[in-house]
Amino acid sequence: MENRLFSKTDLRKLIIPLILEQTLAITVGMADTMMISSVGEAAVSGVSLIDMVNNLIISILTALATGGAVVVSQFIGAGQKDKACRSVKQLLWVSTVITLVITAVVMILHRPLIALLFGSIEKAVFDNAVIYLLISALSFPLLAVYNSCAALFRAMGNAGITLKVSLLMNVVNVAGNALCIYGLGMGVAGAAIPTLVSRGVAAVVLYRLLKNPGGLVYITSEKFRPDREIIGKILYIGIPSGVENGIFQLGRVLVVSIIAGFGTVQIAANGVANSLDAMGCIIGGAMGLAMITVVGRCVGAGDWKQVRYYTKKLLVFTYVSTAVVNSIILLSLPWVLPLYGLGSETLELTSRLVWIHNGMAILLWPASFVLPNMLRASNDVRFTMVISIFSMVTFRIGLSVVFGIGMGYGAVGVWYAMVLDWIFRSGCFAWRYVSGAYRKIKIPDRKG
Repeated sequence: MENRLFSKTDLRKLIIPLILEQTLAITVGMADTMMISSVGEAAVSGVSLIDMVNNLIISILTALATGGAVVVSQFIGAGQKDKACRSVKQLLWVSTVITLVITAVVMILHRPLIALLFGSIEKAVFDNAVIYLLISALSFPLLAVYNSCAALFRAMGNAGITLKVSLLMNVVNVAGNALCIYGLGMGVAGAAIPTLVSRGVAAVVLYRLLKNPGGLVYITSEKFRPDREIIGKILYIGIPSGVENGIFQLGRVLVVSIIAGFGTVQIAANGVANSLDAMGCIIGGAMGLAMITVVGRCVGAGDWKQVRYYTKKLLVFTYVSTAVVNSIILLSLPWVLPLYGLGSETLELTSRLVWIHNGMAILLWPASFVLPNMLRASNDVRFTMVISIFSMVTFRIGLSVVFGIGMGYGAVGVWYAMVLDWIFRSGCFAWRYVSGAYRKIKIPDRKG
């Protein structure tokens, strides 16, 4: 095939920084948890509850950023640099406006919101949750700018920039936590304020870098005017992805609430297993982001042969790397799990859960979560939304109740339900890819 849109060097420059960035996010998240735990159980509980809310907001922002990345990648592939550059301000504007509305709602209704989501919780936990939510909400607009700018740099194939800024952001966050929690004794606020500051720093740095006119795509100096056509394209991708991500996060909250009813041993085992599972999905998460950039550009160029070529290439790499990483995790369990200081019953259950997740992830995770990004980059967002929501509600939530509670399998039953969710997703997305139906999807014009 002549005139490949991405050379091996281009792919390496895109994929390696993405993998490192995903690794950084997970390891720093673990460090954050350890530092906050020194404040006390009420603080940890309050922060963990609000993190579920934060993850929901982040999933919406990520979906909007994904919409912008797909549109910009397609314009780049089509050789329409002027439209790609115009899309930058449109994405920043729409994501910031939406996030400001969300921030205002959270700031005004924070107490009823916490009570609605988590019911009656201890006063100390509730007070810590309020502090953490209010400060977190102030960072949402900054996070919107950061996510949007990062997605645009990835759309250009320049993931190295996002890695460096992500490293800066996380260094500021961890150093700030150490100062505010250990040095100044600020409690939960000492964990939230550094997050606010670090997101602000990262947003400002990426925004300024995006103003460089020497870049493939950049923020132009022309006066901003909302462009209905471009905003429509961004929202066409972003809204279904946002709904899908939001339902997925809410589903995870419901699943955790189901497991919470099984007792301390199963809660602890589930928590530790989740941390090890996340390590096994690092490369898959990075490849999902790479798929958006690569396939989006091929779609913009109208080259469906290259869409299939790069989809197969990236999927094969994802399957091989996922198999290697998860095999290493599974084989190292006898030495890793004792580091958590778990009791024998919890240790045995944790090991079983990790084997279920990481063992089946080798076969199913790439098709379940990386392949659908190829469909999204091809504008096939409604299909992925419908399948993902149906599968989450029917299998992951519905069968969790049946297996976990009804049949008495507990957390193991919940994880069996998760595997069936993966099987359904991967089968549907593989069928959609093989059928070629995604090639017929066009973003409706919204001119005027």
